[in-house]
Amino acid sequence: MDRHMATLVVITLLTLLPPPGLAAQQRTSSNAQSDQGNLGWAEGLPTVPLPDPPAVFPTAEGQTIRVKVVTTGLTYPWGFAFLPDGRLLVTERLGTLRIVRDGVLDPSPVSGIPEVHTGSPLAGLMDVAVHPAFAANGWVYLTYSKPTEAGSTVALARGRLRSDEHVLSDVRDIFVADADGPGNGGASRLLFAADGTLYMTVGGAFGGRRMSAQDPSTHVGKVLRLRDDGTPPDDNPFVGRPGHQPEIFSLGHRNPMGLALHPETGTLWANEHAPMGGDEVNIILPGRNYGWPVVSYSREYYGPRVTEQPWREDLEQPEIVWVPSIGPSGLVFYTGDRFPAWQGDLFVGSLMTGRIQRTGHLERIKFNRQGLEQRREWLLASLRRRIRDVQQGPDGLLYVLTAGSFLGVDPAHGAAALLRIEPLE
Repeated sequence: MDRHMATLVVITLLTLLPPPGLAAQQRTSSNAQSDQGNLGWAEGLPTVPLPDPPAVFPTAEGQTIRVKVVTTGLTYPWGFAFLPDGRLLVTERLGTLRIVRDGVLDPSPVSGIPEVHTGSPLAGLMDVAVHPAFAANGWVYLTYSKPTEAGSTVALARGRLRSDEHVLSDVRDIFVADADGPGNGGASRLLFAADGTLYMTVGGAFGGRRMSAQDPSTHVGKVLRLRDDGTPPDDNPFVGRPGHQPEIFSLGHRNPMGLALHPETGTLWANEHAPMGGDEVNIILPGRNYGWPVVSYSREYYGPRVTEQPWREDLEQPEIVWVPSIGPSGLVFYTGDRFPAWQGDLFVGSLMTGRIQRTGHLERIKFNRQGLEQRREWLLASLRRRIRDVQQGPDGLLYVLTAGSFLGVDPAHGAAALLRIEPLE
């Protein structure tokens, strides 16, 4: 049995199994039933409080963990980054940058943030990254939805943050994508590589713009590779090719929501959303095409398959696929020493599973000695939170950012928070 046939067999088996913890959820309100016809999601499970005091959970590898709330009070957060002095920067989708110091959320947002368009659930202030030489230059990077006459586009801004200040100074856009249009809601993530280049995702390849992912003349549905000044490196795969944007590193993506570097190979990995089922993790190689929407394992929100062709020889196969969908967001390989049994494991945030609200979780994926997927484990599922981002802290612990509500208007989804996962020693 070749790899493609094996993948199809696994996916077929998965579709025959009920999602964990969801089989008992049968009831929906009339409003939720109406929503199902449009967005494909149900009313969902009841909200539960955040753990106070910290909650203790067993895990599959014999590691008992404690989950502690670092801080609450965040409004629709999207991404976070650690500063060398131990502070954290957290972006809020509606256009604010917050500081968490010693586990306390500073009540005063950072000023100097560019004007942000927030006209859709996937528009606004997105990710934040800190320059590898931040201690010397103070550079902070932000991706955001930049207002335009036609709607918005995705932009990358850079500013300088000094110690113990609440001002981002010298702020300017160093890259603006050609993703302009009404209702543009392309998600974006940032990640610095070991060579100092900056990876940036531009989503938005859905609806009437889905074929943009296959168009090398636009940034929509792409993973980009930039210098720290926003310009394309000379060794990018499409530099100098007519009709190709020089910033593009890979194409054929729908809405990439997480980036991580493999701890041994240094290769870039990325996860992305499909509509229903067919969420992916891909190993991102220069110049490769990852298929959306020509090939996909997903279905439209209203039922039919996106395409009858799940794979094609000339297009890259995903390394990991989810059926049903988990809404992946955030991605990190664990490399610390606080959880020895988890070293090399991949952690993926989940916003919701199988289009059922409040079924988000943190998913741990273990690989065998050949680097192939071996098993998966759900963590934090009982918290019923939308996981927006996950990162390893400088202390070797895992930090998880919960997203709050789906559309940014419903407090019933639970308060957003920053959580810390610790070993129970």
